[in-house]
Amino acid sequence: MANWEEKKSLITRNLQEVLGDEKLTEIIMQRDLKIYWGTATTGRPHVAYFVPMSKIADFLKAGCEVTILFADLHAYLDNMKAPWELLALRTQYYEAAIKAMLQSIGVPLDKLKFVRGTEYQLNKEYTLDVYRMSSVITEHDAKKAGAEVVKQVDHPLLSGLLYPGLQALDEEYLKVDAQFGGVDQRKIFTMAEKYLPQLGYAKRVHLMNPMVPGLTGGKMSASEEDSKIDLLDNPANVKKKLKKAFCEPGNITDNGVLSFTKHVIFPLMKPEESFKITRAPEFGGDVNFNNFEDLEAAFAKQDIHPGDLKASVEAAINKLLAPIQEIFKEPKLQELTKKAYPPPTKTKGNAAAAVDEIVPSKLDIRVGRIVEVSRHPDADALYVERIDLGEAEPRTVVSGLVNFVPIEEMQNRDVVVLCNLKPAKMRGIESKGMVLCASVDEPKQVEPLLPPQDSKPGERILVEGYESGEPDEVLNPKKKVWEKLQVDLKTNDNLFAVWQNNKLVSKVTGNAVTTKSMKNAPIK
Repeated sequence: MANWEEKKSLITRNLQEVLGDEKLTEIIMQRDLKIYWGTATTGRPHVAYFVPMSKIADFLKAGCEVTILFADLHAYLDNMKAPWELLALRTQYYEAAIKAMLQSIGVPLDKLKFVRGTEYQLNKEYTLDVYRMSSVITEHDAKKAGAEVVKQVDHPLLSGLLYPGLQALDEEYLKVDAQFGGVDQRKIFTMAEKYLPQLGYAKRVHLMNPMVPGLTGGKMSASEEDSKIDLLDNPANVKKKLKKAFCEPGNITDNGVLSFTKHVIFPLMKPEESFKITRAPEFGGDVNFNNFEDLEAAFAKQDIHPGDLKASVEAAINKLLAPIQEIFKEPKLQELTKKAYPPPTKTKGNAAAAVDEIVPSKLDIRVGRIVEVSRHPDADALYVERIDLGEAEPRTVVSGLVNFVPIEEMQNRDVVVLCNLKPAKMRGIESKGMVLCASVDEPKQVEPLLPPQDSKPGERILVEGYESGEPDEVLNPKKKVWEKLQVDLKTNDNLFAVWQNNKLVSKVTGNAVTTKSMKNAPIK
């Protein structure tokens, strides 16, 4: 039996942060830690789920009692990402998929406890505690806590504000010492530490994984088509997605392929195993790595080529996926997959089918050039622009940029324009589009997006991974298509414009839309 130091080392390895380190030590010196990890049953689990799965393997090796929560109610509350009629089916899918993943990496299921949120979150005691929580938590704290997790919109539904409080209460109702999650959950964890004691409940330990870059360079997401490799993707699809993956020579800071080796491949290796990079003899032949640090150093020095790293990771992923796909050949599971994630359809009368799916390909975003600009005659903060968008005549667009961009910098400026909003009158002048900008409120700062290099007026801007499909002629304001898509539009750390971490790129050249200086700013 490992001593407490060895157990703690296993529990905390590869984590980004631990809140409550002293309490963690105190518990594991006396007994085994009780811990839970929850996942909202929304988009299909994908290969990045091996990151928390490998930590769950660590927890079990350290003797922890582990509960996996299928947070079905949370999935519905988070902007209704999972329609109520599909909730039970998706929860069944998650349970089957995650059990198959754990079997794939040799984790014994008999040591785990699986719980569905609705098994206890609808009972009288829990419901009363939700009301008690709502009587002490402020709207500001609830919104702040969910900022990294719950979809953010200008006029949030009350359900999204309840979400963080429910997650905090789960710690008490699952009777655990600690909660494990990604560092994007940090604000929910600190809120739990603040408010649970106000209800008379203990403060828990919080263990946080770093956010592992997706294959495109951002966070891996179940709704981000090219960032994720689905558990049921065949080897040809794995190869195709890895081929497109961002893996710049020598780049070790924003490299999803390299991160996957750190957080999944190496932690799952047995002591006698090594990770083999297969190379042609003329490039040095095969090379084996016993630890991630040596691989990272070799990649940083460019001794390992991205193509060779990708090929070796591809083989490792296919090895992980093969037993899962074998399990999912079972006819019942194939039928469950179809029912839980039906293809988008507009057919009436099919309650379980996904309605007309709101995807970024609905947006008509184009490169434009401002050929004429003037101050609005009746509004001090507005410009009236005539913008060449590759059409027969320039369009009139009204923008609130007077206080942020001098008029001389607007003339002949290239901009990125959303072209299929319903035309709207702004102080008497009809605006037929919107110049897209990075924008923050405190302190107020606005910067028009920069079109891709070498782009021309009228050139279509697409979101990577959502190239198929034609834009709507006019976005339906009743369905709030723009509002629902806009919440996931922002700039990232590298000044790229992204939607759910997928870059906005030119349909012609593939070059990216950027911003001059504003990082992690909403795009409006």
